[in-house]
Amino acid sequence: MSSHPHAPAHEDAHNAHHGHSNGHEAGHGTLRSYLIGFSLSVILTAIPFWLVMGGVFDSKLFTAFLVMGFGVIQIVVHMIYFLHMNPRSEGGWTMMALIFTLVLVGITLAGSLWVMHHLNVNMMPMSPEMMKNMP
Repeated sequence: MSSHPHAPAHEDAHNAHHGHSNGHEAGHGTLRSYLIGFSLSVILTAIPFWLVMGGVFDSKLFTAFLVMGFGVIQIVVHMIYFLHMNPRSEGGWTMMALIFTLVLVGITLAGSLWVMHHLNVNMMPMSPEMMKNMP
């Protein structure tokens, strides 16, 4: 332990909670930020639901890309408003976690689309005659 009063060996909960934590302060949510996050989550869920159920666009591919875009935006909203990720907290490491998450989400979405496309093309061959005989 250090005997110097301005260089504590560890941070206590009181100092960490009140913003005296040597640059490693975590973000704290307010009622306002939680309500904003909740409202955005509801909107970002309702719009894709409406796009799909209402058949707003003729192109299913365009609709799928819009729904995925809204999904990515919703992930970022959850990370910012509910996980309190910002460039200031934890010395910037939460921003690195956000970037890492976005990269993983991009890889996952691209891989999922690739797999679904190839399953559709290769596993579901159906001619118009086969469609006529469907129950």
